[in-house]
Amino acid sequence: MRNYLTTATRLILTSIGAAALLAPLPTQAEDNSVKRRLDSIGQKYEVDKDGDFKVVFSFPEEKRTQMVFVTGAAYDVVGGMQVRNIFSAVAKVKEDAIANKAADLLKANNGYKIGAYEIAGEYAWFSMKVPDNATAKQLLEAIQTVASVADDKEKELSGARDTF
Repeated sequence: MRNYLTTATRLILTSIGAAALLAPLPTQAEDNSVKRRLDSIGQKYEVDKDGDFKVVFSFPEEKRTQMVFVTGAAYDVVGGMQVRNIFSAVAKVKEDAIANKAADLLKANNGYKIGAYEIAGEYAWFSMKVPDNATAKQLLEAIQTVASVADDKEKELSGARDTF
């Protein structure tokens, strides 16, 4: 009987350990690679309390702005690949009645090859995961794309309000 319990315990612990290895967690080592890339192209940013890089884009013709965040740490995904999440809020879930529009957001996801709408906490976001080894130019293009898509969706969902 004792061997059965030991084997079962080992199996459970191994399963928990394997699941933990597959979970997309940020890498522990702090790095300055996003800072170096943004600095190299002269892009202004702030680092928030979570260590994420906040970039604000202006759309002067529409008199709007959009905040975009780049995670301060890379995430290990599969096969040693690391990605960074670039994300921007598009709506407040309750205030903008996102539950009633969720099917439209899911349908819109089909049109994006590397980005998607997500709900996290009290916000709906447009999010793009990019390889951590993206060049400064590729990183900036991804940030600009997220800003543009998110601002367009914010206008669609909230009208003239420019919250994010």
